[in-house]
Amino acid sequence: MQLFCSSLLTPPFSQSDFVLLLIPALLLLGLVLQWRHPKHKRLPPGSMGWPYIGETLRLYTENPNSFFSSRQKRYGNIFKTHVLGCPCVMITSPEAARMVLVSQAHLFKPTYPRSKERMIGPEAIFFHQGAYHASLKKLVQAALLPCAIKGSVSEIEQIVLRLLPTWENSSINTLQEMKRFAFDVAMISAFGNNRDFEMEGIKHLYQCLEKGYNSMPLDLPGTPFHKAMKARKLLNETLRGLIAKRRKSDGEESGGLLRVLLGKDHNKPNLQLSDSQIADNIIGVIFAAHDTTASILTWLIKYLHDNADLLEAVTREQEGIRRKLFAENRGLTWDDTRHMPLTSRVIQETLRTASILSFTFREAVEDVEFEGYFIPKGWKVLPLFRSIHHCADFFPHPEKFDPSRFEVPPKPNTFMPFGNGVHSCPGNELAKLEMLILLHHLTIAYRWHVTGDEDGIQYGPFPVPKQGLPITVVPRSKIVS
Repeated sequence: MQLFCSSLLTPPFSQSDFVLLLIPALLLLGLVLQWRHPKHKRLPPGSMGWPYIGETLRLYTENPNSFFSSRQKRYGNIFKTHVLGCPCVMITSPEAARMVLVSQAHLFKPTYPRSKERMIGPEAIFFHQGAYHASLKKLVQAALLPCAIKGSVSEIEQIVLRLLPTWENSSINTLQEMKRFAFDVAMISAFGNNRDFEMEGIKHLYQCLEKGYNSMPLDLPGTPFHKAMKARKLLNETLRGLIAKRRKSDGEESGGLLRVLLGKDHNKPNLQLSDSQIADNIIGVIFAAHDTTASILTWLIKYLHDNADLLEAVTREQEGIRRKLFAENRGLTWDDTRHMPLTSRVIQETLRTASILSFTFREAVEDVEFEGYFIPKGWKVLPLFRSIHHCADFFPHPEKFDPSRFEVPPKPNTFMPFGNGVHSCPGNELAKLEMLILLHHLTIAYRWHVTGDEDGIQYGPFPVPKQGLPITVVPRSKIVS
């Protein structure tokens, strides 16, 4: 689950926590700890940086494009480094990425910081491979494939129609508003459209958990991580209560992924899961469907703002659909979203340009020989999606925002916003669906202008417009008239 779960791949602490708390400790450890590698083998070229600290500080304080491109120019398409306390090999070619994620995926297992596993739950799909992962992915896909989410269009549309009027004639933080939207959609995908009394409690506990997600993993009283873990415990208890209630129901009031995981949908694969396994995977889906989708939506708003002609072209496309809906006196349907070619290309180009998921973590499960280099067992291997998406060989003038480039399908393995292989994102259709529905109503009814630093970018953990892209939203009718 790549786009939905790329938040799992971020460092387990915020940038400020890192600078203030982690560096002094690592400097001390660096005096006595040394990274080691087999001297008799030919490792990829590159720099391992400082002992233990490696190049972590540079990775998470520099522009990621600069960090990756400077090393690629110096060392080539495969190079070594040392980040987050681990020796790593970074790869920047589509062929190498496919090898790690698809053709030789059995040699490279997914890997995440232990703090992420504790916070989300060790039974979540992200942390497994093999038979359990394969069976669980079938269930998750069953709840998120087009045939399953077609019926969610009207529910997502209602969320949009409730949300947009709250922006009218006011200044908003785009990222925060998109998080609200993405969270509400995630709740539908997880629980269906049921309104159990537990829902508000789940929402509150999740928000407490999220505040500590990217904090330094110090489980001490008063720390954000400790507060988050307390919320995680209460969230687990609340979810297990809801799971027990829905197990006893006749199935009519169950919905979303929870219905599938409970085995109540007889048209879907059946896997006997414990309450703990179900709870971990529900939390995981909410995490996966939240931050990254909100970040992409924020970039969509910025790119349309910066490209006025493109915004007007998207609006004309959406107005054509709107006229059809008005004539037939109905709301949006799945089929309508399949007839938005320009808007879909804008989303594709946003996924490429923003590249929210800069890379993914894998770990060599044994010693691996690759392109004449030795990758030792236990080393992390990072396919660099951002470098591939910004390579001029595959996307001419990669710095230019140009949706027309997707009028022709990209070359194989050069466009991977949702990952590739068995751990690719099963929720990509839902992510694109909610973007299309939001853009339909937003472009027809509103216009916006940026009130902050239009060109600034902040990294922490995902690259997003500076300050979350503050904008002022006004009805389009006022501008047109």
